[in-house]
Amino acid sequence: MSTVFENVRVLGGATGFAFDGETILADAPAGAESIDGQGLTLAPGIIDLGVFAVDRAACRAGGITRVGLMPDQSPILDDPGIIRRAALMGKPDLWVHPLAAATRGLEGADLAEMAINASAGAKAVATGRRWVSSAGVMRKILAYAKDCGLTVIAHAEDSGLAGEAVATEGLTATLLGLAAAPAIAEALAIARDTMLAEDTGARIHFRQVTTAAGLDLVRQAKRRGVQVTCGVTPAHWLLSDIDLNDYRTYARLSPPLRSDGDRQAVRAALADGTIDVIASGHDPRGPEGKRLPFADAEEGMSGAETLLALSLGLVRDGTLTIERLFELLAANPARILGLDAGSLAPGKPADFILFAPDTPWAIDSTKMKARAGNTPFDGLPVQGKVHRVFKGGREIE
Repeated sequence: MSTVFENVRVLGGATGFAFDGETILADAPAGAESIDGQGLTLAPGIIDLGVFAVDRAACRAGGITRVGLMPDQSPILDDPGIIRRAALMGKPDLWVHPLAAATRGLEGADLAEMAINASAGAKAVATGRRWVSSAGVMRKILAYAKDCGLTVIAHAEDSGLAGEAVATEGLTATLLGLAAAPAIAEALAIARDTMLAEDTGARIHFRQVTTAAGLDLVRQAKRRGVQVTCGVTPAHWLLSDIDLNDYRTYARLSPPLRSDGDRQAVRAALADGTIDVIASGHDPRGPEGKRLPFADAEEGMSGAETLLALSLGLVRDGTLTIERLFELLAANPARILGLDAGSLAPGKPADFILFAPDTPWAIDSTKMKARAGNTPFDGLPVQGKVHRVFKGGREIE
């Protein structure tokens, strides 16, 4: 049966929205079931590019209908059978799009079977949490991925400089006595890999770019016509290394928090279009992994259910329009992964959310739907609450 939502604010300015089964319609046909949208905003379902765990409850709470799953799983996503199972684990409520390991075991040496893994359902290949230190191997990855029509999703952090560091070099790391690496480790990795992408003609996406120098290199590469895109998570435009004070392990992330100057550079890059994707980096870690000395604590944060609320702050402060925000949250991730999704255009899958952008609430780590509430934003007041989520025209409770 065809359904039409009335009394909604649809991105793009319409006041009604229709779909038939799993597909979005241009207009509501006669006899369509009418539902009062109660003045909520209707937008595409979020596509979260680069999560480390499939967390259906957290994704439902955050308005996420599809995720790009990083290959750093157990077992690693480097085999077609494993990839097929990963693609099915969230259905029908949440569609999981596996990102296959670029190298076997994510060891950065032998190439994985990209073509076979793509036929099994992989939507891109990724280097995982690590940088591929060998330029020769990385060039082969990019060339093979191009032949397979896949984007390479890369971690941008030169391991020779980063080493075992747990923070970014600066006053905070010095005062806390933390092993630190210079922020230029990111720029060095981006410089090499954009040159290799330019040489091979491959598509490369840097999952997180968090420094002014790294963002400048992405801008320059785009101007040269390199097929490069990049993403960021809310932590890197809202927090800086100052937030590591008192050894707050919930703020131990990868890449680590940067200087306030870099934080402001990220905000500028969001405003000028350099950054293409906003993602959660969802990586839930229990207290056994976080309540440790800072250097021993696990990296990562739970971000799926706070992604939209934190990102809406960019709309309220005038950095982005709400339409542009959903390009970064949905349309661009879909394009990078080659998905026919991420927009409200007629004929697209009926993946959409209804939310109240101004509803206030406070992030409470003890009440999060995620399997672990490890967030550096515990107690932060935010605005924006998801009310309803539809995947393929079916409401997800």
